[in-house]
Amino acid sequence: MSEDHSIKRNIKVEFVNREPVEEQEIEMVERKGLGHPDSLCDGIAEAVSLALCKEYKRKCGMILHHNTDKVQLVAGRSNPKYGGGEVISPIYILLGGRATRDFEGEEIAVDIIAMKAAKEYLRNIRNLDVDRHVVVDSKLGLGSFDLLTVFRDKDREIPMANDTSFGVAHAPLSESESIALNAENRVMEEYRNKEKAIGEDMKVMALREKDRITLTIGDAFVSKYVDDYEHYEKAKQRLKDFISGIAEAYTSREVITLVNMADTPDSVYITVTGTSAEMGDDGAAGRGNRCNGLITPNRPISMEGTPGKNPVNHTGKIYNLLADMIAKEVVDSVEGIQEVNIKLLSEIGRRIDDPKVATAQIVSKSDVNPGVAEKKVERIIDDWLSNIAEITEMAIKGELRTF
Repeated sequence: MSEDHSIKRNIKVEFVNREPVEEQEIEMVERKGLGHPDSLCDGIAEAVSLALCKEYKRKCGMILHHNTDKVQLVAGRSNPKYGGGEVISPIYILLGGRATRDFEGEEIAVDIIAMKAAKEYLRNIRNLDVDRHVVVDSKLGLGSFDLLTVFRDKDREIPMANDTSFGVAHAPLSESESIALNAENRVMEEYRNKEKAIGEDMKVMALREKDRITLTIGDAFVSKYVDDYEHYEKAKQRLKDFISGIAEAYTSREVITLVNMADTPDSVYITVTGTSAEMGDDGAAGRGNRCNGLITPNRPISMEGTPGKNPVNHTGKIYNLLADMIAKEVVDSVEGIQEVNIKLLSEIGRRIDDPKVATAQIVSKSDVNPGVAEKKVERIIDDWLSNIAEITEMAIKGELRTF
């Protein structure tokens, strides 16, 4: 790391007196999985941004201004049946936002790049026929002149913030948060390869009431791999057992796992493609998980979605990713900290490595040395801000989770 500490940054560290989330009586955590319509929009938004970054660098030698975070999904219509089924009307996806289309008199094929990236991303949904089941439309507009000017100032080594916005993160994850995140992740990474009937549209809701955690799982089973109701019930039980086993790795509390609770013998949650986007469930970017992969009402949270925003100077993206990295390092390397919340506030036109304020709110253990901990936390925040370009590079390479 080449660190720049020449700036006197406005960093505040405070110790707060409140119950850690893990000790609160009620905790709720949600994860919208890979194939949820909102997550599909988030994934597409980020895939389009990454594709544009790659093309801009190839063709122009630099990343040009863009924000592709306004993706909308209108559900299609389908007729799922045991052992088969069909999509009757396609899913419609609208790519919105802004992108630079011209560089030194040469036009860039923004819409072609964007639509190709969207379709490639949708191949994550294994049973979705991207050519037949989806219509992708690009309506990316031009950026406003003032934001283009801020973005394109080549004389500045450090970009200027394109907005006055904040990023928020917390660490460590609670037991309920770890379960919600890893249950869906591991089903997608491991279990769906063993059980073809598992759809990518999985939602996990965790409720902890004192020392009892209830996991309510919704999964869009794929109809052509389900023979009948009895087969469906057995597949559901296997999924329940797999998720219960994952939970045991993160907690000694009682865990109750429930799957597809609206089912009846006459109506079960099966889909043709593995996502509810095929019928009745619309989606939009920014309505789902925060960049740590979760929705956490017990924590401070930013309503601003991270996916699709440009990784060069959009602090709505950069500061959320940065806050998450800072929070993790603080709890990993500073002794005596039970919980930390990181909040970073930018100011439009101000260097992104010099936020208006950077704060850490710490819930400490009883034996912590406040003076020592404060200096260590300040140093971690200052180091990350001094090397903020690393967040941009990691984001461009797709190395950071954004939803």
